[in-house]
Amino acid sequence: MKQIARLSFIALLLNIFTLCAYAQQAPTQQYTPPVLPDFMALIKTGKIQLEWLSGFTNVKQIGIQRSLDSVLNFNTIAYASYPAQTRNVYLDTKPLPGSNYYRLFILLNTGRYMYSNTVLAVPDSTIKATQKLEIEDVKELQKSAANGEKAPEKVVWHPSNTVYTTVDGNVNINLPDAEKKKYSVKFFETDGGFLFQIDQVKEPFLILEKAIFLHSGWFNFELYEDGKLKEKWSFFIPLNYRS
Repeated sequence: MKQIARLSFIALLLNIFTLCAYAQQAPTQQYTPPVLPDFMALIKTGKIQLEWLSGFTNVKQIGIQRSLDSVLNFNTIAYASYPAQTRNVYLDTKPLPGSNYYRLFILLNTGRYMYSNTVLAVPDSTIKATQKLEIEDVKELQKSAANGEKAPEKVVWHPSNTVYTTVDGNVNINLPDAEKKKYSVKFFETDGGFLFQIDQVKEPFLILEKAIFLHSGWFNFELYEDGKLKEKWSFFIPLNYRS
């Protein structure tokens, strides 16, 4: 009887050793997280183009979110038409005045969700748009302007050194000491109608997309430093892009 018990105990030990050896040899299954979309935002003529590559295969929805400060106040402005596609492109035709930051909200079929990294829209390097729009350019572009507006006649117009248009039609704000002083800018139609304002320009150089102004032609601006009017002048937004 003792011999039978001894043999049973030995058999039990052999089974345990066998199971342990199998567990050590069996490959461990590792969780591979999905690849977050790698995307960029490029400032084009009058719009911002977002492109991304996605490693998701079980995605239900991808929302495009935008913010002016990269941290708070992200708002969903659109959804990807084909979220399961590897490559996606979205055009933001109404960017905000100031720096535009973007991120993606990804909703999976399982109900889980996550956010991509945040990117800042940067100028497209393939567009040569650094040349300031001069009076000669304005005269040439006005010939084909749809609204037929004319330049101010009482004074000889020249571009401002702080708020001016480049040949791509975008409005540039150039204030090298913006980080040290408090500047604000107001924009108006030529008839005095108020458009919008930037309460504080926090960056030395800022690009405003021409699409913000809704049409081509002449516009007025007022630049304030610490609440006091520093400059009051005008600029011209061309109808077509000039390379």
